[in-house]
Amino acid sequence: MALPPYASPLQRAWHYAFRAICAAVLAFLVLPILVIVPLSFSAGTFLTYPLPGLSLRWYADFFGSEMWLAALKNSLIVASATTVLATALGTLAALGLARGRVPFRGLVMAVLISPLMVPLVITAVGVYFLFALAGLVNTYTGLILAHTVLAVPFVVITVASSLQGFDRTLSRAAASLGANPTRVFFSVTLPLILPGVISGALFAFATSFDEVVVALFLAGPEQRTLPRQMFSGIRENIGPTITAAATLLIALSIALMVTMELLRRRAERLRGSSR
Repeated sequence: MALPPYASPLQRAWHYAFRAICAAVLAFLVLPILVIVPLSFSAGTFLTYPLPGLSLRWYADFFGSEMWLAALKNSLIVASATTVLATALGTLAALGLARGRVPFRGLVMAVLISPLMVPLVITAVGVYFLFALAGLVNTYTGLILAHTVLAVPFVVITVASSLQGFDRTLSRAAASLGANPTRVFFSVTLPLILPGVISGALFAFATSFDEVVVALFLAGPEQRTLPRQMFSGIRENIGPTITAAATLLIALSIALMVTMELLRRRAERLRGSSR
């Protein structure tokens, strides 16, 4: 917000102090992440500043290592499957809660989003003992189902937010013209809430791709994901290859955030046009 020309000296001082505080908070949050990026291009074999030189050797080591590539492949498989399941289940749950009067709606919503509030290590321990009884430990299925539980709340929240601005007269009009519920959903409802669905899917993908605590409990050597491989590397031997993997994760997170911002703007345009 621009400073008005008639502002008092106290208002001007607070205006600039507020900007300085915001810049300091942003630097506090972002700088520890950005410090990793230059280290991934270091020509040295140790994580030190100043950099002895610039090199892409650690990226070559990452993409040339079967261990790192296998971990990346596992993360992509688990995250993709989790995204499909969480998006489908979360969208259906949000639609069900948004339709009419649902008994104990608040309680159901609280249960759905409870994985966001329960400490992750508690969830991981509980899931481990439950899946151990079902024989799902050290399997892709168990890891995907556990990540789906963690990702569904993000889909429910984003889709429910999209449904708040949804004009239900459009679905009723389509139904009055003879469209069955399935056609109404795919032809009317889904296109209008699609930005929220895609945003939830991106959140689900990021949640699964970055998750490490549950993977430590459930994943075996064959299901070792990229965050778990990075965690193991930190415990055993901190090398610059980990910084290359971290930089790739940072780039992925930035791409997801940019995509979600574009979807948010598109959703705002759709709401404006519907009004």
